[in-house]
Amino acid sequence: MQGATIAFAPSISLPGGSRKFAAARFSPLPISHSKRLRLINAPHLSFSAASSGWKLSPIGCSLKQSSWISEPDPGSLETDSDDGVRVQAAAASAGEAGIPNSKNFEDTLVLGTLFVLWFLFNIYFNIYNKQVLKVFHYPLTVTLVQFAFGAALVTLMWTLNLYRRPKISGAQLAAILPLAVVHTLGNLFTNMSLGKVSVSFTHTIKAMEPFFSVVLSGMFLGESPTLWVVASLVPVVGGVGLASMTEASFDWVGFWSAMASNLTNQSRNVLSKKLMVKKEESLDNITLFSIITIMSFILIAPVALFVEGVKFTPSYLQAAGVNVQDIYTRSLVAALCFHAYQQVSYMILQRVSPVTHSVANCVKRVVVIVTSVLFFRTPVSLINAIGTGIALAGVFIYSRVKRIKPKTD
Repeated sequence: MQGATIAFAPSISLPGGSRKFAAARFSPLPISHSKRLRLINAPHLSFSAASSGWKLSPIGCSLKQSSWISEPDPGSLETDSDDGVRVQAAAASAGEAGIPNSKNFEDTLVLGTLFVLWFLFNIYFNIYNKQVLKVFHYPLTVTLVQFAFGAALVTLMWTLNLYRRPKISGAQLAAILPLAVVHTLGNLFTNMSLGKVSVSFTHTIKAMEPFFSVVLSGMFLGESPTLWVVASLVPVVGGVGLASMTEASFDWVGFWSAMASNLTNQSRNVLSKKLMVKKEESLDNITLFSIITIMSFILIAPVALFVEGVKFTPSYLQAAGVNVQDIYTRSLVAALCFHAYQQVSYMILQRVSPVTHSVANCVKRVVVIVTSVLFFRTPVSLINAIGTGIALAGVFIYSRVKRIKPKTD
């Protein structure tokens, strides 16, 4: 049962007399266009002044069964420097009280959707990209197409004001250039590996990324790993070695290309810490990724044309016996997923901690390996599966222990 509601008018006029008795003299609250008496936790009424007279608004003073007048929550009273005291409600109704929970649910739903999209885009990229590279053995051209699509998409977003176009200084471009170089090489080496070995084996090798991260951080940033981090790298290295020895699709070019991808990708992370400009001039992750995508396209275009020539024309593909429509469609989907999964990854990183992101990345790699094995029907021996599992377990442990700080005396 709802409590009774009492509203105090500023004055009561009595017929037959000129005297007016002021109501509620116990608390002089000046009421203006911008000031109201707000009450907490009640179906409520109040009066506010307007040019045409008094207006009824749903705020007031309430009585509850358990007490005479409800007490305001601590902090709900604010002192105005010019015209008195203003009472603010923390929540005007039971519906408003549920707003924080509703907002938390919406945030969780958005984050969950982003994780699903991240996984799906990554799965589709690896499947379609592998299908293209199996029949079109030109990794430079494939990488060029992916960066070209990403650069066009970024330019379109900036042109339509879907994302704010950044103002880049010369110092920022000079700092970003090394990042763009290693980013370009990292994706090129990944495509080279996918063209030679199975998707599952490429991603098993790429589980070695923490090893390269620790080595490069120690060499160039002077960061000494903790004993826990070093211990977590043992199963990573051992698992990758075990999986490599029993891999049915093993190829040295594919193996070393995946290793080179690890090296360049982790070099990008180290360079971003060492070479980026001052913090107050730094860019957010999505803007930085967009700029790097355009720069990578500019960097790889002349190299691809010089080394591999123009190989993606319909006439060349037909002469090579390739289904033109099929390869164009798969290349377009792969390029879209390539850009989308990296963009979504940065969007997730803005919402969660780096540790959570690392753990999710480990889970994503497991999902990609399992789905690619099922889709391509990749033969996997028991020893190979055990080695892959050990390596991925080591990556998971690494993502958990790397936040442990060494004790200082």
